[in-house]
Amino acid sequence: MTKGKDITNRSPDLPSEGNRSSRGEIDAFLKQAKSLAPVGGDARGRLVFALDATMSRQPTWDLACGLQAEMFKAAADVGGLTVQLVYFRGFGESRASRWVADPAALRDLMVRISCRGGKTQIKKVLAHARRETEKKPVAALVYVGDAMEEDIDELSNIAGELGLLGVRAFMFHEGRDPNAEQAFREIARLTRGAYLPFNAASASELKDLLGAVATYAAGGLKALEASGSSAARRLLPSLK
Repeated sequence: MTKGKDITNRSPDLPSEGNRSSRGEIDAFLKQAKSLAPVGGDARGRLVFALDATMSRQPTWDLACGLQAEMFKAAADVGGLTVQLVYFRGFGESRASRWVADPAALRDLMVRISCRGGKTQIKKVLAHARRETEKKPVAALVYVGDAMEEDIDELSNIAGELGLLGVRAFMFHEGRDPNAEQAFREIARLTRGAYLPFNAASASELKDLLGAVATYAAGGLKALEASGSSAARRLLPSLK
């Protein structure tokens, strides 16, 4: 995993401070996104799984490594899932794996990563998901993190663009950081995804929710509705 692709975008990917979108323009993004199909056939089965690998995540890193396999198991019944693992850590390090369809391969990638101190790089994650979607449609972005140390307006700009492209962001929030909650909720709103808080004690619930997201990414809303799980029932109101 240490040889994964650097996701740093060396070209400008956001408006300048003077050209930043207003709240009304962001709301317009959301309105337009609502008119788009939730998951097109080309997007089904492609999911970006992004992780904050800064030092504060170390205590629950093993939990994250174990739960990712549940996404594949849940998706298997509705046509499978292809995942790209993305992470950031340290001083500006941000990497993306190849696209993989084998649970063991993704697990092997994750166990090679160690957490390192550094600030969040959510902007890079969102911009990377946008670029991947422009190459080939992506159904969903799963993000797991506990903090946010960036400009929320900049994150909202890219989230709005993801919403227009039909990518739903499922923001899994570990802990109770209020800045992270505000940003994660806004990203979820702009992409018509979901904000999903959790803690280390809610591993079972987190596993079920990840499985439900995988089912959505692999088969769309119909597959999620057909699953009938409690996790699916929790997600569906946010996705309609």
